[in-house]
Amino acid sequence: MKKPARFEDEADAEYRAAGRWYEGRVVGLGIEFFDAVDAALDQIARLPKAGALIRRVPVDLQVRRAPVKRFPYHVVYLETSSTIRVLAIAHDRRRPGYWTSRL
Repeated sequence: MKKPARFEDEADAEYRAAGRWYEGRVVGLGIEFFDAVDAALDQIARLPKAGALIRRVPVDLQVRRAPVKRFPYHVVYLETSSTIRVLAIAHDRRRPGYWTSRL
């Protein structure tokens, strides 16, 4: 059974800001970014334990990350009993671990 994704407010803002940035560079690229993130979220919903565990967070939290194809981003998430909590839509090369305060 697929669990629904629930974005933290900050993650939603990151998602939208990145999409706007890409759309501002090339018309249609923002939509492609949104589609790629949505595909990653669909994969996470089907196989939540497939994402790579993130080091340097408490082991009992099981925070994971999944790549966003074609874009230098990953989805940082935590599986709960009823949902997938999206903690960040994080750029691969900017401020690693900045989202840990959201735990």
